[in-house]
Amino acid sequence: MPRFARLLPNNGKEILSMHQVMTYLLTIRKPVITEDKLASILKLDTIKWSRFLDFMHDMIVTCPGKKPSSVRCDQVDRDQAVSNKKYKKLFKSFLRMRHLLLNRSRASHDEQQSYINIQNELAKIRKESYSPKEVNSEIPCNEVLITGIRSDVCQHALIMPVLVNYLRYYLCLDKLNVKLGNIFTDKVLLKRAMTHPSYRLTFGMNSDHIRNSLYNCGIRQPEFGEKNWQSNDNRKKGIVNLVKIMSRLAEEEEVSSNIHHYERLEFLGDAVVEFITSTTLYHLFPDVEEGGLAVYRQALVENQHLAKLAKKLQLEHYMLYSHGPDLCRDQDLRHAVANCLEAVMGAIYLEKGIEEARRVFCTVLFEEEDLRQIWARYPKHPLQIQLPDGDRHMIKDFPVLQRMTEFEECTGMKFKHIRLLARAFTQRTIGYNELTLGHNQRMEFLGDSVLQLVVSAYLFKHFPEHHEGHLSSIICQDLGLEEYMLDDTACRFARKGVPMKLQADLLEALLGAMYVDSGLDVVEAFCNVCFFPRLREFIIEQDWNDDKSKLQQVVLTLRKEGAEQPDIPQYKLLKKSGPTNASVYTVAVFFKGKRIGVGSAESVRLAEKMAAKDALSKGEYEQIKFQTKLMSSLYPDEYKPPKFTDHKNRRRNPVLPKQYADSSTRNRRTNDHCGT
Repeated sequence: MPRFARLLPNNGKEILSMHQVMTYLLTIRKPVITEDKLASILKLDTIKWSRFLDFMHDMIVTCPGKKPSSVRCDQVDRDQAVSNKKYKKLFKSFLRMRHLLLNRSRASHDEQQSYINIQNELAKIRKESYSPKEVNSEIPCNEVLITGIRSDVCQHALIMPVLVNYLRYYLCLDKLNVKLGNIFTDKVLLKRAMTHPSYRLTFGMNSDHIRNSLYNCGIRQPEFGEKNWQSNDNRKKGIVNLVKIMSRLAEEEEVSSNIHHYERLEFLGDAVVEFITSTTLYHLFPDVEEGGLAVYRQALVENQHLAKLAKKLQLEHYMLYSHGPDLCRDQDLRHAVANCLEAVMGAIYLEKGIEEARRVFCTVLFEEEDLRQIWARYPKHPLQIQLPDGDRHMIKDFPVLQRMTEFEECTGMKFKHIRLLARAFTQRTIGYNELTLGHNQRMEFLGDSVLQLVVSAYLFKHFPEHHEGHLSSIICQDLGLEEYMLDDTACRFARKGVPMKLQADLLEALLGAMYVDSGLDVVEAFCNVCFFPRLREFIIEQDWNDDKSKLQQVVLTLRKEGAEQPDIPQYKLLKKSGPTNASVYTVAVFFKGKRIGVGSAESVRLAEKMAAKDALSKGEYEQIKFQTKLMSSLYPDEYKPPKFTDHKNRRRNPVLPKQYADSSTRNRRTNDHCGT
């Protein structure tokens, strides 16, 4: 029971005894209006009637046997316009207009005026109050009893189930921690891994029961501290908001997040599970090609299988989620439980490291002890098994290995098994040979998972809004990996350069070789030197988004209010030229039936990106201006606004457009630098 007190003279305070509280509650419990007092109530003057309304306002009244049994008396100053059809239609238009304006860096005068007019019309309808908001239900007054309790007492009382639930839940987490092997000393981290995003919206309450009680009996519009902190940290939607988030730089030290559900841990756990399965399958099946390994891994990491593993731990009983429509279907619930398992794996990685995460995953994956031993004690790489003490003594006999030592000197690396490095550079066209025992595609498979884990962990700790996808090809050029590529057909790249996809594959294969030879710590050190310092330049130059995505975001901001579906860019292949092994594709991009850009490249996908880049360089879009202004204000000394081609004189000058020429020159300069 809450304590009831009153102030006394001379700064005194009196706390009522429970005897007085119970006496008050028993005395005041009576019908709102009895039959014998009905006539006198009808004759009350305005002042006395107002006093009666003041007494009843915010009072909790109860009607035993009805559902709901108790409600708050709160109809005096209610908004009475919401059920009006005209109001509803206008309000929807208001929401659409507000959404469009929020996603535009600058609204036109007509749009602003239209927005103001809608607001004024809504206010006018509310003032006129055409129709009431509630559906009234007539109940005899002699059946409705006054409780003497107001909404603040109910609000206070309904905090108790939350507190009790909080304490009980942490006791339950102790049981889960025992199942996992007493890994967690930080129970908050485990609780975060078990919290579905929907649960955050209920503030720890059952959204079907306690929320209804709060609506019926609690304070009408409670205010829980500041309203901005939650929306600032958790709001994901909106192009303007996306640009602002992606303009943030990394923190120097690891920082905790204000997001208290499992989505971030799931992001990390997905990389952890993929790393565990990829590394184990890679060593268990040395003769299976990349495609077969990918199929095996997919069978292990797909949500349907992870949901079965989560059921072994009974995670569905520990997961916190809202009892709403989102997870009513079994399929949705299984998907959420699978994500929860990934979040738990991410939390284990943060708490104890990758080896403990590997042990837990193995324990859940297999029940037979012999299978667990096979999974946990996988063999080493065949090249390591052949020569356990290393193979550097073979360098003097093989020119290929001598080339690998040049790469080691250039980068500062040193491999114990240098044939692993040679295999990382060996293309499929070489075929099987006794020196490397195969090509590098299996190592690409392994290196992809290794890179994903290292980068995901860094992003989780420093700035999880960013990803690593565009960095691979840049680093490949800086290290000059293509110079050491072992390929019988390498001459075909002499004129056009090594494709970006092949550059990224070379880097992933190199990381796979580094992991097999020296472990995960060496890969992390490599990424700390070559990857993560690039992120500052990557963010400041706003290279986190490809040109097709940029163009689509730009045209979405041009959407008009009232449009059924937003217009999006359409790409069309114009022609294909050149021989089969060196085809050039020309693609045009259209918006609202008008051609806005053209691009050519060696693949349709790249040609579409070039067409989008051409379209962005031609037009003056408010979204691009906003992005440029934002980055210039945040990083005035480092940010360089994009320079676009003068398209008025473009037809007279048949040379490569400036932005493409600059890119080509930069690539050549980088390659020349790396070659030295």
